[in-house]
Amino acid sequence: MSQPLAQQPLFLPYQRRWIEDRSPIKIMEKSRQVGISWATAYNCVRRSCTTGQHHDTWVASRDAVQAKLFLNDCQLFAEAIHLATPTLESNQRNHSERLTLANRTQIHSLTSSPDAQAGKRGHRVLDEFALHTNPRQLYSIAQPGTTWGGQLEIISTHRGAHNYFNSLVNEARHGDNRKGISLHRVTLEDALEDGFLERLQSRLPVDDPRQEMDRGDYFNSVRQSCADEESFQQEYCCQPADDQTAFLSWDLIRAAEYAEEEKWELRLSPTNRISGFQREGATYYLGVDIGRDNDLTVFWLIEKLNDFTFSRKVTCLAQEPFDQQEAVLHKFLKLKGLRRVCIDQTGIGRQFTERARQRYGKYLIEGITFTAATKEALAYPLRSAFEARRIRIPGDKEIRADLRSVKKQTTQAGNVRLAASRSAFGHGDRFWALALALHATNQPTQATHFEPIAPFRHNHR
Repeated sequence: MSQPLAQQPLFLPYQRRWIEDRSPIKIMEKSRQVGISWATAYNCVRRSCTTGQHHDTWVASRDAVQAKLFLNDCQLFAEAIHLATPTLESNQRNHSERLTLANRTQIHSLTSSPDAQAGKRGHRVLDEFALHTNPRQLYSIAQPGTTWGGQLEIISTHRGAHNYFNSLVNEARHGDNRKGISLHRVTLEDALEDGFLERLQSRLPVDDPRQEMDRGDYFNSVRQSCADEESFQQEYCCQPADDQTAFLSWDLIRAAEYAEEEKWELRLSPTNRISGFQREGATYYLGVDIGRDNDLTVFWLIEKLNDFTFSRKVTCLAQEPFDQQEAVLHKFLKLKGLRRVCIDQTGIGRQFTERARQRYGKYLIEGITFTAATKEALAYPLRSAFEARRIRIPGDKEIRADLRSVKKQTTQAGNVRLAASRSAFGHGDRFWALALALHATNQPTQATHFEPIAPFRHNHR
């Protein structure tokens, strides 16, 4: 049974160690959702209110939503410490906010752009550092701003072995540590040992199933909820994913993701009416990877605008009958501006593709048979789009894991082939659906408007 909330210390041991560390540069290598950002918000307020303090604090979060949440935590701590009524102001022009405390020191949120750090003196907090577009540049611009006595705090989970965050961690742990980094590390297991589960249970509803878990049960439930083992090790165990064999690195994937506040998705209603984000005169392309019993069927719709590719809809079906899958395809084909559809016709996808071609025409529908050669022809242009920063995708953990699941494998003959590991969340199905959609943009088409060749009939079962 967890200790009553009123009798608990405010911070767990690993949070107190982080707060009490006064080192000029300190780094937190952490599991997700263990309360480090919350403890850092308290430390920002405590430090700002120290007698004689004259430094402001500049916080760089991965997006505007996280920045606002961080300042909201700072405001709550300031009010709890009775620092009069702190003032929270927003600047719509540069998407920043600032919290002014009673002693007139301020805590500022900044955009994720490294340039926003330039010319500012004081304390720095770089939250989810590895998720920023260019962590090395962010560090290079932020660190000099602490010259006159500020503290630099870097907090993050890992995002691949080649990320600059991992370079700093390795320098502190295994190198000469010339920067004098004070390194902290909190895995999920470390947090549980320090009482994290009991703290969590004291704040959960009494009927929450986690109330009945012990530490081992909770650890296993988190592990099972992850998209794959690589994601669990990286997100919760501070083990950076190996980018040597992955076809797409973490940095490439994260750089392509929409921010949380961005509107990007089309919604296809049961009545086939289109809502959500839609651009007048937009041109769309659809990739379909077919599955049935073991794999997902994935429909990935993209919009092509000049040389840029924008994801507009991702629909995943698990173990759905083919007539249900055809019904979903028909909804997409109602979309004005759809120019071409590429479908995986390997194995069980052949009949699905043939029926689609018969109904909708050869100029709209193309079937692709997956072989080692065709997979290369599909995959490398997709990676080039990621490398050129000309593709946008949803920020979703299952998509992220599926894109990462495609690996480069060397055969006994010395040939390199692309293969995906299978997990409960897919078998590279989203990767290939996106690759097919991008491939569709390169195909010449004579169709300017979709008219079914034969009436579409949905066989209800």
